[in-house]
Amino acid sequence: MAGLKELRTRITSIKTTRQVTSAMKMVSAARLKKAQDAILQIRPYADKLHDILLSISSNLESYENSIYTKPSEADRVLIVLISSNRGLCGAFNVNIAKKALEWVQTNYLLQFQLEEVDFMCIGKQAERQLKLKGMKVVESHHEIYDSFDQKHIYQLAEKIMNFFASGKYNRIDLIYNHFLNAAMQIHTAEQFLPVEINNQQRDAQYIDYIFEPSKEYIIEDLIPMSLKIQFLKVLLESNAAEQGARMTAMHQATDNATELLRDLTLTYNKIRQTSITNEILEIVSGAEALKE
Repeated sequence: MAGLKELRTRITSIKTTRQVTSAMKMVSAARLKKAQDAILQIRPYADKLHDILLSISSNLESYENSIYTKPSEADRVLIVLISSNRGLCGAFNVNIAKKALEWVQTNYLLQFQLEEVDFMCIGKQAERQLKLKGMKVVESHHEIYDSFDQKHIYQLAEKIMNFFASGKYNRIDLIYNHFLNAAMQIHTAEQFLPVEINNQQRDAQYIDYIFEPSKEYIIEDLIPMSLKIQFLKVLLESNAAEQGARMTAMHQATDNATELLRDLTLTYNKIRQTSITNEILEIVSGAEALKE
């Protein structure tokens, strides 16, 4: 009977867990729909803005003299690592932290050895992983996820851009999860600053627009705007990827709980049936003994 009691306790516990994971799956599905709509809306705008930037800069010699486009050696590097504040989303956070460590080892090994690589973390989970590996986290901005306010995001983008413009860092990279679909995220690392546009891209995107005011004046405002939009897009990509990863993880957890519950119920019924059979045998044996 002790075995039956333990199984009943486990079955009750797993049923409760399954209810929780099923509810979290539905919540994540609703959030994923909202996050997916947001990223699908901003992608065409961000891509078109980048195309215009390429077109304007295609025959603009002063473009290379912009403060955000000056190429330089990566002596001081800032890596902005974007993860999530909450767990229960599978390997979402662990994998992006691994990607960041691999990126440093592959591209900035010398700077890392000289302690010239800093991290800015958006999301508590990856920051925890980095600190366990002894990485230097100079800033954290987990509050972004509290409201996901566009004005706040633009202010943070300006702060990062000022780090580059002031010379505090001469290379800034973004590492995040690119949203592909609910079940798949692509671990992405890209250079944020300085802005890189090669001549082949510029020639391919050239369109002879008529500009008012001058190209130089427009591009002076267009580059910072493009960087802010890019930063917002990256955060939206990561947010959509997080909701997709959490929905998938909770779906798998619910399925696993259902399968485990089925096995435990089968085991419980077998033990209970055996126990009842033994009791019947004892009763029959006792009745036969009384007849004798």
